[in-house]
Amino acid sequence: MSGWIAQLTMLAQDPKPAEPSFWLLSPPMIAMLVLAFFFLVLPQRSEKKKRQTFLESLKQNDRVVTIGGIIGTVANISPDRKEFTLKVDDGTRIKFIQSAIANKLDDTTPEGTKAS
Repeated sequence: MSGWIAQLTMLAQDPKPAEPSFWLLSPPMIAMLVLAFFFLVLPQRSEKKKRQTFLESLKQNDRVVTIGGIIGTVANISPDRKEFTLKVDDGTRIKFIQSAIANKLDDTTPEGTKAS
């Protein structure tokens, strides 16, 4: 019976439990940061690199579609590759910035569908 009373006395003297140390909490935090890097940052880098390669591969007379759905042929590319001039129906020319080019259409690809 005295053991039980001793435990109650100890609880009454120190009601606040000890907080976990920094070293106990840091491994799960580090693991979450590593997982976030692998699932968020790396795929995004890969997509950005793939997109940049695609934009650098564009040349005159390539058929492309813009993010707005306009289909045209590349008529001119600025020297810094920031602007593309597309020729659409009967000679109309429209300037677009490079981020407006969505993808390239092959001759065998039906209009409006994404080329692989």
